[in-house]
Amino acid sequence: MKTSLMEQTAREICSRLRGRGHIAYFAGGCVRDMVRGCAPKDIDIVTDARPEQAQRIFPRTHAVGAHFGVVVVIENEFQFEVATFRSDDVYLDGRRPTAVHFSSPEEDAKRRDFTINGMFFDPKNETVIDFVGGRADIEAKLIRAIGEPTPRFAEDRLRLLRAVRFATTLDFQIEQTTWEALVANATAIMQVSAERIRDELVRIFLSPHRLRGWDLLDASGLLQPIIPEIESMKGCAQPPQFHPEGDVFQHTRLMLELLPEKVSVPLVFSVLLHDVAKPPTATVDEAGRIRFNAHDRVGAEMTEQIMERLRFSRAEIDATVEMVRQHMVFKDVPRMRLAKLKRFMARPTFDDELELHRVDCASSHAMLDNYDFLIRKKEEFANVPIIPPPLVTGDDLIGLGMKPGPKFGEILEAVETRQLEGTLKSREEALDWLKQEYSVES
Repeated sequence: MKTSLMEQTAREICSRLRGRGHIAYFAGGCVRDMVRGCAPKDIDIVTDARPEQAQRIFPRTHAVGAHFGVVVVIENEFQFEVATFRSDDVYLDGRRPTAVHFSSPEEDAKRRDFTINGMFFDPKNETVIDFVGGRADIEAKLIRAIGEPTPRFAEDRLRLLRAVRFATTLDFQIEQTTWEALVANATAIMQVSAERIRDELVRIFLSPHRLRGWDLLDASGLLQPIIPEIESMKGCAQPPQFHPEGDVFQHTRLMLELLPEKVSVPLVFSVLLHDVAKPPTATVDEAGRIRFNAHDRVGAEMTEQIMERLRFSRAEIDATVEMVRQHMVFKDVPRMRLAKLKRFMARPTFDDELELHRVDCASSHAMLDNYDFLIRKKEEFANVPIIPPPLVTGDDLIGLGMKPGPKFGEILEAVETRQLEGTLKSREEALDWLKQEYSVES
């Protein structure tokens, strides 16, 4: 495998540290990736140099956690965290130690979370330094806490979710003792900030192995405190003629399984939450049929609340909410007027919504007529802009002697509707139609 510029730069940093008499290794996830034969996405460096010593060696640095022995070194426009070997005192807040002590490589390895992340790599000798059995666990495809798992999880409660994330993204098993401690402490995940929880959930659900992540989150008890609204889907029955697959929870799980490998955040979270309002809106009518009236509208409101609670970006929230709100509209597309259909398909979330619709149907009644109809329409509309430049503008209306006001929007929309449907094809035709329709004298 060709060495990347990032790795070359990291090796140079280690070489300069060694040239000043210090130990310097790669550490953590990058070593895990290298042992697995994968290119590391970033490289962290550990050393016996103190932060102030590292800052004297490298001209471009800034302290991000000097109290914890961490400085960032900037070389070739790459940023590398350079940390001093340390051991930690007790953790009282479920995230940070009360104090740290600069120590040895072995002690530093033993304070880390999982064995697969506890190895070092010596770039000088090209050797892996493994005090914790990480190589053996990579071979066995196991996520195992270093030392006793309960104290490891108490030190940083986010490790509960990280165990699931690594098991998901790497397609590993969680070692039994580690799993038992995870399950026993699952509710403690709510001690972690919403932002850190969100980041782990995103990594889990963007993974091609997201179904495994869903199952582990459910079986561990982590899903319930984080998104209790999803727990309510269990046992929420659906009309069997439309949903032979079972309850809302099972339906959602099947949809996750049917998604393509690469998905956006709004797509995967719209799958998770599109039916989140079915439990609170469920009723049975006089004929005995189960109904979920307005579950799309209520679901959009619930989706916004959930994603705001988890501190998603406004853009991600707005896109996901729009997709949940619109997901029932797809049943009406064959009956839409051409202009309305084009506007519906021109929205920025449409492609993701189309995939949401596909997996929604494929995981239930398997009727894909409307999906196929929209694929044909996409091909039909592909050669020209689905929403072309307007034939006329507000200035044209003023030029015709119309008085500016709120009605301008309605008039321009009426022109656009006829343009989209093909009855007005040129500026001249649009102006003639305006003169006739609104009794404008030329």
